[in-house]
Amino acid sequence: MNSPRYAIPGSTPAAVPAASVSAAPATAPTADPVAGARSVAEVLAGSQVEAVLAELDADLVGLRPVKARIRDIAALLVIDKLRGNLGLTSQAPSLHMCFSGNPGTGKTTVALRMAQILHRLGYVRKGHLVSVTRDDLVGQYIGHTAPKTKEVLKRAMGGVLFIDEAYYLYRPENERDYGQEAIEILLQVMENQRDDLVVILAGYKDRMDTFFQSNPGMSSRIAHHLDFPDYAVPELQQIAGQMLAQQNYRFGAGAAEAFERYLQLRLQQPHFANARSVRNALDRARLRQASRLFADRERRLTAEDLCTLATEDILGSRLFRAA
Repeated sequence: MNSPRYAIPGSTPAAVPAASVSAAPATAPTADPVAGARSVAEVLAGSQVEAVLAELDADLVGLRPVKARIRDIAALLVIDKLRGNLGLTSQAPSLHMCFSGNPGTGKTTVALRMAQILHRLGYVRKGHLVSVTRDDLVGQYIGHTAPKTKEVLKRAMGGVLFIDEAYYLYRPENERDYGQEAIEILLQVMENQRDDLVVILAGYKDRMDTFFQSNPGMSSRIAHHLDFPDYAVPELQQIAGQMLAQQNYRFGAGAAEAFERYLQLRLQQPHFANARSVRNALDRARLRQASRLFADRERRLTAEDLCTLATEDILGSRLFRAA
């Protein structure tokens, strides 16, 4: 049995008996589909990275600066792969990232696609995404944090570790907080195992900036900072249309215009969460549609009736009553 490629700080790898090593059958290494590539086109054809980039464009509305930066990172990895094929050795590029922006701007979706790109180009072994928060890493008593953090890192090895609201790891106002212990373990792994793990920190931009100012060691390990802008109303309308289509719903006559008015009102309210708020608003509109149809018990409903959100289903929001 092969020994693992990772070594979590503070843990001792289990010794492998000599007998098991000699008895283990030889395993042929997995063929690298771009090992012999000499052009960008050959790397793209062998890795199918362009398909992932196309999916990213299809999945997410707007976010042009983010998509452009992801393409730049993909280009860097492709060129680095070509350099390696020609024996031009160089230090592997640092790929740890920070995604900053408000909730519902697509950070997790982009992280998923980034994991796929890294895997297809051979920069991580598995290409999976492990998404965690402070509660998954930090314990509540002495001796609890290190095992939790190491277990998460073990699960994430070979892929991408996505830490949402990463600034909550650092709480200087609490002397008994154990977040700093988790940060120190993360820093060691980010440096020593960066050929087998990519860490993405995410959260509000202002809080992430403060977090990096307080943790220069973490800041120095983050090579790519991507800012996710809020969506404009037309983009939110497009997102709503996509969400409805995925569930076999659509806006009826005048409902799309009513939803646009809803968005303009909702943007003026606190705690707006972009695509998440759109999804929540559509879920409530579906509830109102269901109640409307349920009340007319003798009516024979058609597929169009069941799939259409009417204007009244949108205008039933309390935002219109408060306006």
